[in-house]
Amino acid sequence: MADPTGREAVAAVWRIESARIVGALARYTGDFALAEDLAQEALAEALVTWPREGVPAHPAGWLLTVGRRRAIDAFRRRSARDERYAVLARDLGEGGVAAGSAPADPVREAADVLWDPDQIDDDVLALMFVSCHPVLSREARVALTLRVVGGLTSDEIARSCLVPTATVQARITRAKKTLGAARVPFEVPSAAERTGRLGSVLNVVYVIFTEGSTASSGRDLLRPDLAAEALRLARVLTRLVPDEPEVHGLLALLELTAARFPTRTGPDGRPVLLEHQDRRRWDRSAIGRGRAALARANGAGRGLGAYGLQAAIAECHALAPSVRATDWERIVLLYEALGRLAPSPVVDLNRAVAVSMAEGPAAALEIVDALVADGALAGSHLLPSVRGELLTRLGRPGEARTELERAVELCGNDSERALLEGKIAALD
Repeated sequence: MADPTGREAVAAVWRIESARIVGALARYTGDFALAEDLAQEALAEALVTWPREGVPAHPAGWLLTVGRRRAIDAFRRRSARDERYAVLARDLGEGGVAAGSAPADPVREAADVLWDPDQIDDDVLALMFVSCHPVLSREARVALTLRVVGGLTSDEIARSCLVPTATVQARITRAKKTLGAARVPFEVPSAAERTGRLGSVLNVVYVIFTEGSTASSGRDLLRPDLAAEALRLARVLTRLVPDEPEVHGLLALLELTAARFPTRTGPDGRPVLLEHQDRRRWDRSAIGRGRAALARANGAGRGLGAYGLQAAIAECHALAPSVRATDWERIVLLYEALGRLAPSPVVDLNRAVAVSMAEGPAAALEIVDALVADGALAGSHLLPSVRGELLTRLGRPGEARTELERAVELCGNDSERALLEGKIAALD
């Protein structure tokens, strides 16, 4: 009898096991793009078979077996094709396989043990490094990571990133072709190059979380599913590379930031500013996990990296009973350290906000005006938004209105735009 929950089981197993399946197939075939295609074929077959025949006793093994069989079929087709080419070349007098010799059998040469528990972690880690390879664009890295490591479908990625499904599919296809053209091997990088490559992986996870915590466009401020996927990926990384302090720094930052999600929007979905959030509703479990991860990053004794410093700033907010009681002087110092380690206009803008709380809006306005003079963040709503807030506090409502109206024009998120419009209305 058909199992009505079969499709749900496929989705659940795929979400949990997809990275291991794709990774194992990539190791088996030596071809990342082929492995991803084989895994998708196995997924499609499961969507047809499981609802009709029931969920198998070992669903992940079933998917892997189907993928492996498809790989063997592909090997045999390739072997037969190569043999035909060799015969043709020999007939044309251009050499080829020696008479009487048998062509190499890639099926027999492949490793017999595919689902080796000792190999799984390396497979998943290698999968992350390949998906986040520097030869790919940032958009391609995000799409490919969500697909092959996160187990999301193209439709789910499209909904999460607010782009058409066809765009996601095109990005994934181009990414696989690029990896193939660049001959990127499926392997964990050597110790000598791992640190640099790990930065690309962490950046992708951070970008995914950032989009989930403050959506760049659309109606909603938060995209919890996207943020949750980034958190899951960060936790996987801490298990795979436990000796890298910056991995724990990133996890700490994500946990401490996500702890405030329950209070960042009101019942109507509109953003709630930090000073108006009910801190009693912050997720204390997430804060505890974040502080533990930050302590582990600190415990390495190598100094905090960029993510660890941001996590330390988030910890200051998490421990403060109110905005007024926050240790703004420490936050300013942490932003100064972050600016030296990873300089960017966004870091300087955030430092200006902290300075406005520690020293007053006038001191902060000097920092913001310097960013304006440099032409920094010209297309972002963040700079005029902060400048408008500072001008409001300085009692210059006319100039503040101009800045806030400019921020509204540049803002792509409906919820944030409504908040800015409320600030303009308050000036009256």
